[in-house]
Amino acid sequence: MAKSRKARDASAVDDLSGGAGAPAKLVRDSFTMPADDFALVAVLKGRALQMQRPAKKSELLRAGLRALSGLSPQALTKALDALAPVKAGRPKKK
Repeated sequence: MAKSRKARDASAVDDLSGGAGAPAKLVRDSFTMPADDFALVAVLKGRALQMQRPAKKSELLRAGLRALSGLSPQALTKALDALAPVKAGRPKKK
């Protein structure tokens, strides 16, 4: 029987942690975000560059995930509620 998405995601997190010294497994995925959020990535990349620390989009997203993981449940809920909803799925081809 196929694993549910939650089970796959949970096992992927376990796999990514790996052992000491073991290279992390990389997972490719795609997602959609509003143009304002995408522009925010460019702003953050510029701020990192000003600090002589160039950053890739994936580094910013990973850093954001680590920052979110340290929030209290109430603060995380507040941050998620502040986001505009995004329609799931791929846009229709024109």
